[in-house]
Amino acid sequence: MSVAVSLMPLENRRETLLHLAVGADRRGYDGFFLPETRAHDTTVLLAEAAVRTERVGLGTGVLSIWSRSPGQIAMAAATLHDVSRGRFTLGLGASTKQLTEGLHDVPFTPPVRKMRSVVTQVKALLRGERVPLETAKDARPLRLNLPPAPEVPIYLAGLADATVRLAGEVADGWVPFLYPRSRLGDGAALLKEGAARAGRADLPRIAPSVPTVVAPDAGEARKGAAWFLVFYLTSMGPFYPGTIARLGFAKEVAAVQAANPTRGSAVVPPEAEVLLEELTVYGTPAEARARLARWHAAGASLPILLLPPNLEPGQLDFALDALR
Repeated sequence: MSVAVSLMPLENRRETLLHLAVGADRRGYDGFFLPETRAHDTTVLLAEAAVRTERVGLGTGVLSIWSRSPGQIAMAAATLHDVSRGRFTLGLGASTKQLTEGLHDVPFTPPVRKMRSVVTQVKALLRGERVPLETAKDARPLRLNLPPAPEVPIYLAGLADATVRLAGEVADGWVPFLYPRSRLGDGAALLKEGAARAGRADLPRIAPSVPTVVAPDAGEARKGAAWFLVFYLTSMGPFYPGTIARLGFAKEVAAVQAANPTRGSAVVPPEAEVLLEELTVYGTPAEARARLARWHAAGASLPILLLPPNLEPGQLDFALDALR
């Protein structure tokens, strides 16, 4: 069963990120993915990871469609494909309004049209074709001065129905985050709708990004998983709680928010316990492996296990050993 690892974006220690990449490579993990928010340039770090590793797949998990032009994205993807000797996966997503406008100074609009445009242009450039221009239509369209790399997989992150359908239409993989495990079948149905719209016979790989906490003590692991859940339901705006509520867990989301009126708390009350099972992997090594198996059984072909920030090297190694 395939499995990949990642680290929460709050982790910004370069050597820690690379330690996880090397450790995943040595233990036979299938992938190492890095998100990008407002710290390191993920493409640069993945290039360093590529020269330190030999077998593990490397991917952006994910790059924002607003932070680079399609030309820049295609150049980075082609370069990482070359440096990694074909191990690179390009993960793209819409990011958030705050990051898009507050860091990149770019207006955030409903992202589906932008996502389709970026994927279309990046794919053309990776095939060695001239970019299909959408804005500067009077310019002479250019192609990359690099060997074509059409085999670079493109994964799309998204939770809204329209985005999931788009992944089914144009992408090689779908990367949902905080998408309930029991609803993966619903997501697969949306992927099928998109694939049918494009006349595709194949479906994208389902690669959910899953908050993961492993510890020798079950109580400590649950505490870490609760912190993960509460952080995203109370500190990251309305998108994640709204999406999880829409997917059938409105009462549980409301219970978590009511139990955590101040920033920094991490209480998942009994009436919301199901959210820990639906959205995370946690526990002792044996418990965590059992919960990971449920994600595979639900339809995840490549779970991306998102580890918490601020772990020491020994804790990272413990988690890697436990989950592979």
